[in-house]
Amino acid sequence: MRKIIPFLFLMLSIFQVALSQDKKVFTHADTLRGSITPQRAWWDVTFYDLHVKINPADSTISGYNGITYRVIKQMPTYDPSSLDGGEMQIDLMTPLVVDSMMQNAQSLNYRRDGNAFFVKITAPQPLQSEQTITVYYHGKPRVAKNPPWDGGVTWKKDSLGNPWIATTCQGVGASIWWPNKDIQADEPDSQRIAITVPDTLVDVSNGRLRKRTLHADGTMTYEWFVSNPINNYDVAVNTAKYVHFMDIYNGEKGPLTLDYYVLPYHLEQAERQFQQAKSMLKCYEYWFGPYPWYQDGYKLVEAPHLGMEHQNCIAYGNHFENGYLGRDLSGTGWGLKWDFIIVHESAHEWFGNNITTKDLADMWVHESFANYAESLYTECQYGKKAGEAYCRGTRKNVKNVKPIVAQYGVNEEGSGDMYYKGGNMLLTIRQIVNNDEKWREILRGLNKTFWHQTVTGKQIEDYISTQSGIDLSKVFEQYLNTTMIPEFDYYIKGKKLHYRWANVVTAFNMPLKITLKENVYSFINPTTQWKTTTLDSDALENFAVDNNFYVTVKDIRK
Repeated sequence: MRKIIPFLFLMLSIFQVALSQDKKVFTHADTLRGSITPQRAWWDVTFYDLHVKINPADSTISGYNGITYRVIKQMPTYDPSSLDGGEMQIDLMTPLVVDSMMQNAQSLNYRRDGNAFFVKITAPQPLQSEQTITVYYHGKPRVAKNPPWDGGVTWKKDSLGNPWIATTCQGVGASIWWPNKDIQADEPDSQRIAITVPDTLVDVSNGRLRKRTLHADGTMTYEWFVSNPINNYDVAVNTAKYVHFMDIYNGEKGPLTLDYYVLPYHLEQAERQFQQAKSMLKCYEYWFGPYPWYQDGYKLVEAPHLGMEHQNCIAYGNHFENGYLGRDLSGTGWGLKWDFIIVHESAHEWFGNNITTKDLADMWVHESFANYAESLYTECQYGKKAGEAYCRGTRKNVKNVKPIVAQYGVNEEGSGDMYYKGGNMLLTIRQIVNNDEKWREILRGLNKTFWHQTVTGKQIEDYISTQSGIDLSKVFEQYLNTTMIPEFDYYIKGKKLHYRWANVVTAFNMPLKITLKENVYSFINPTTQWKTTTLDSDALENFAVDNNFYVTVKDIRK
């Protein structure tokens, strides 16, 4: 016994260390990055005027951003002893350097706190007035280690030795390469993106190309203009020796321009593969409503990484082949019939770009719907059964290590299960709604109700519950906030089916489709307490649960 007790203490200590290592400790910097600080709360961005020079020779950038904003609250004072000015938080990540900040032709003082700058504003800031502050900066931005997941700037060369440069910054933040109010909760109403590159290269950014300006130093400025709200991480640089071709899609709001930019030696492949954009747009407009950016058009741009949902400027790196780099993520075969990047990343034009979450913790709104959109596209092309099979096939990728929803206010992203588990949650909810036309109205209604808005995850949850007429709050809580998959326990005795829910949150109340009669699904309403119902004699041998519900089914007598 004396030997066992120290051993138990040792094992307990190891267990406690493992728990502490698993629990992330958030820092002051995380709070500055991910929350609405007092120095962010008093102003609302209305326009960004971004000018950046890209220098491929030494991987540096330089430029400025004019930040126009509306004063919506009283500005906080600089400190208790100073009544002549307040502070504004502007974000720019190391190792980039701010050269100066100006307002009304006056230089401003500022202090740096990690990746946040706190600027002392001295000019009057009347409520509802519009003001502009301009931030000049330069430096060598962080290089993307594993784009698009571990972002930054990618400096590559194409196979002919020409520079090929791209930005990716979802999650890490746009301030990794340009100064801004780096939080998803605040988007400008419009934006200019003026990118200067060597005149042998082409820059493709968001919005419409307004003009090109050739300079005496051998550079060219491409001026793009985004006419709609845009989230910061979507603002993109794509610089290469591109060629351009285009097409037109006649959609719900009329002709939509389709612009494609690829490396010259991939032109023929792109002309073939990018035809899928039209069938994608037709499917998504049917299910989600009009494409959200008719004013700015739709673009696919070949990128030196896998892909990214940059608004109206989708980065594409899937090698002009179907599947996910030639693989089917569902294992069903359906995922090899279409191009993953075109289908998945373009879905973000509705969920992620049109509807953007205020906090990174709610990224399931972007990724769960985009994942589920892959199934809807499969359904559009090959039928409902194919779409369902594709979605169910992705369940093998669910890890259930941590919840999908992360901690709020610290720029924390939840589990990668927001893709496959989130998509299957939506497939499950579709079965609960049990009316495909109503389900379509809900998806279209989301994009209409929250058109060009930033939202919370709860707003999306509440909308779906309200429009379906079903309280789905416990369903969302189960799939988003826990790692538990609902377990349907049952046993059959005589003609009686005994059943209950296990491995669920308190008061879990999800209805379930089962076969009470042969080949006919009917709804039951399990609870965590045992209930009974009578089975038709023909259903006794073929009892089944609708496999489009993402649940574990357990016959406890086996």
